[in-house]
Amino acid sequence: METMENVNRLLLQNLMPLHVASFFIGKTINNQDLYSESFDCVGVMFASMPEFKEFYHESSANKDGLECLRFLNEIISDFDELLSKPKFSSVVKIKTIGSTYMAAAGLTMSYTNVRSMVDFAIALMNKLEVINTHSFNSFKLRIGINQGPVIAGVIGAHKPQYDIWGNSVNVASRMDSTGVLGKIQVTEETSQIVQALGYSVTLRGKVNVKGKGELTTYFVNTDQSFPHSLLEFFAITAISNRARTPPHR
Repeated sequence: METMENVNRLLLQNLMPLHVASFFIGKTINNQDLYSESFDCVGVMFASMPEFKEFYHESSANKDGLECLRFLNEIISDFDELLSKPKFSSVVKIKTIGSTYMAAAGLTMSYTNVRSMVDFAIALMNKLEVINTHSFNSFKLRIGINQGPVIAGVIGAHKPQYDIWGNSVNVASRMDSTGVLGKIQVTEETSQIVQALGYSVTLRGKVNVKGKGELTTYFVNTDQSFPHSLLEFFAITAISNRARTPPHR
């Protein structure tokens, strides 16, 4: 029983944040039970690799597409490995949707959300460049980031899935889908926080966003950054972060 409990704990910790997994360990969850949390300011990122759709094909040479999926798995696994770095301790992988990698920052440590999300996005781009060098490919990521309030929760009792919902998530997804390969696109509000943290941005202009009309968006310049001191950093992020509500069922 102790061994099984340890195995279950490891599985849950790989599926959801540690504090959420701890809630479920050792408990019998009924179908009607719901675990949810509200957060006032979370950084949300969608990083897609649209070129993979063209790369993927099924033939006898690649075992009916298996080798393509194997390569995608290697990429995603390398992305996952970045999460073990201390500087990304506030970043939580939400899920992969096809060849799109979804993550959020601020679900465990709210004061580092936007900066951690931007730093993680840049790390993904750098990691993919290394993968390209060794595999003789030229994939690029198209990344969208937004920040704002979200609801996080676990859906399903016997096959639980941790996810986040809200307008902030939808806009982050649109920042990806309307973005440009090799660029990190952000909303105007997010760009102001990004600049306050020391990054420079480039105005893209008005972008027609489904369900939102025209939004002014910016590209984060990934070549250099000039972070503020810790005192300035905490003062800046305190403006957009509030105490999160306690979890409830």
